[in-house]
Amino acid sequence: MAAAKNPTKVPENQVKKEGTQKTLSQNTTSSMKASTTSAKASAQSDDHHAAAFIAPKSEAGKELVNLGKAIVTDIRKGENPKIEMSVRGLSNVVYDKDAKTLTLGDKKAQRFFFNASHTKKFLQTIEVASICKNLLDVGKHASLRDVFYMAKRTIPNTKINVVDEQTESDKSIEDLEIITSFSREQLHVNANKMGSVAGKVIVEDSGDTIDWSRLGSGGWSIPSNVENIKFKKVDAKYILYMEKAAVWERLHEDRFWEKQSCLIMSSQGQTTRGIRRLLQRLSVEHKLPIYVLADNDPWGWYIYSVIKFGSISLAHMAAEMAIPNVKFIGITCDDVIEYDLKRHFIKLTDQDIARLKQMQSYEWFEKNKEWQRQFKMMKEFGNKVEIQALSSKGISFISEKYLPEKIKNKTFLD
Repeated sequence: MAAAKNPTKVPENQVKKEGTQKTLSQNTTSSMKASTTSAKASAQSDDHHAAAFIAPKSEAGKELVNLGKAIVTDIRKGENPKIEMSVRGLSNVVYDKDAKTLTLGDKKAQRFFFNASHTKKFLQTIEVASICKNLLDVGKHASLRDVFYMAKRTIPNTKINVVDEQTESDKSIEDLEIITSFSREQLHVNANKMGSVAGKVIVEDSGDTIDWSRLGSGGWSIPSNVENIKFKKVDAKYILYMEKAAVWERLHEDRFWEKQSCLIMSSQGQTTRGIRRLLQRLSVEHKLPIYVLADNDPWGWYIYSVIKFGSISLAHMAAEMAIPNVKFIGITCDDVIEYDLKRHFIKLTDQDIARLKQMQSYEWFEKNKEWQRQFKMMKEFGNKVEIQALSSKGISFISEKYLPEKIKNKTFLD
């Protein structure tokens, strides 16, 4: 997505079949030029009629309209239509030491319509923007998979699809988040539900009143979009987030949330955006401390890192998702020794070792003595330990002894 060198006016035959773009046929090029000519003529039509046609119903819709207007302006001037956005990648991710979160830097990139290496991504972004605008206009939501199928169509007079894989439409949605400064949920695009929560909280969701303490063995299924949830009552001292649903089920069956006056929350593996946003809202709006319980391995520690500092891939969403005051409760390498868990060691894989080395070098961990000590201990162990290893001490050892002791003694990693 590097910025391309482009003249102001569009010269003839600027779109060429070259490099990896040899799959673009002459028909595609002709079709693109024809569509631009048509768009230019359309752009010069009655402005009042155009404004009425695209009148947005939300702030997110207005930003999508502004994107379209910028492209129309380029066409009117006879310039190469372009989309400008912040570079989304490790080279443009900055650690804000004051806020203690990841954020995007100042690097910008432009994507041009008449550039063989940009054309398809340009079309994908505009197609998905159009889909999101329509969703906002009719007040309905679509899943990521829905958007993929809505965008998957063949470009006229060619055999080329706008998108071939869902990863393409997903990336376009992330691009639109950067361009508009609105999350995909605010653009009315949702992911699958994946996570549960239980505790003494009452919320209002789409007109329904829901009590998180009265939803049986499964708890409340956390939706992808939690922006419009209203907290009616929150009675908890802290939130315990865990990476494994099986551990959540153990704590829920033991009524840990009731005995400890807390909330228990889980996904299955990496934390979803909906969960991260819900955690942040509870932290900010209700001042609840958050403790993360994960496996004693680089991937469990990475989950903690993402919740606390934000993720590299979603650095543009750090303000809505990162929670700098989160603490790591375990499983630590010290726990492995304290609770005699070495006999449950699982050898680190090459992937584990690579991830451990990567985390050691992260700027937000680099000068943290306690975390560097943990990295060193794990490397010396050459092994990892799962949360469930605590079950060897008793099926409810985790809820009756391990967690209460850690929380009482405040033995956390920051």
